[in-house]
Amino acid sequence: MQLIKNALAEGKTNFILIGEAGCGKSEIALNLAKYLAGRTEKEVHLFDMDMTKPLFRSRDLTESEEFSDIKIHYQEQFYDAPTIVGGVREFLKDSDSIVVMDVGGDDIGARSIGGFMPGTKKDSLCVLYILNYFRPFCQDIDHIDRFLAEILNVSHLTLDDIHFVDNPNAGISTRVDEMTEGAERMDEIISGYRDIEMICIREEYIDSVKERLPEDRLMPIHLYLTYEWLKDQV
Repeated sequence: MQLIKNALAEGKTNFILIGEAGCGKSEIALNLAKYLAGRTEKEVHLFDMDMTKPLFRSRDLTESEEFSDIKIHYQEQFYDAPTIVGGVREFLKDSDSIVVMDVGGDDIGARSIGGFMPGTKKDSLCVLYILNYFRPFCQDIDHIDRFLAEILNVSHLTLDDIHFVDNPNAGISTRVDEMTEGAERMDEIISGYRDIEMICIREEYIDSVKERLPEDRLMPIHLYLTYEWLKDQV
């Protein structure tokens, strides 16, 4: 969590999560919003920009009492038609608010952030690129490079603005040994490219992985998004 603590200490107010569909952005966005709401007096706004899937979206927690202290913004969709959420520019420029932006996981979603960057102070941004070893596209460094190049091309950001975050999680059934192995393999793939600055681990496994993974990089994750018939297992 040192990455997020440092970002807060540096006055960052806008946290943008990017990455391809299925890497776990929405789950991390919810957990990050909860963490930030508990450590700042500023109002936290979570923008669900997902344009790619009808399941496991941060907007699904809009009515949850657990997120009553967080304002979740989203735009109703007709099937998978791309939509733009209102109010993004306003809050990105508001230093008295904290923004967590869950950007959709395809090229349309990634390109949408380019329209919000002009006028936004770059030093207010903390951009998190989510990786997940259990997703095939994250096991190919060339694919990762191409995906990032597309984002940088339209977002007015540079590679130095991106923080790499690993989410070695394949759902509720992922075992602790699979998480540690996934994290280690992801580090092997990406280490020649950039450092991984944060690793998301299910909260109940945090103590079990500390001997193999750097403790200051661990972010405990609670699974808020899962199938209805599995929620009693979380």
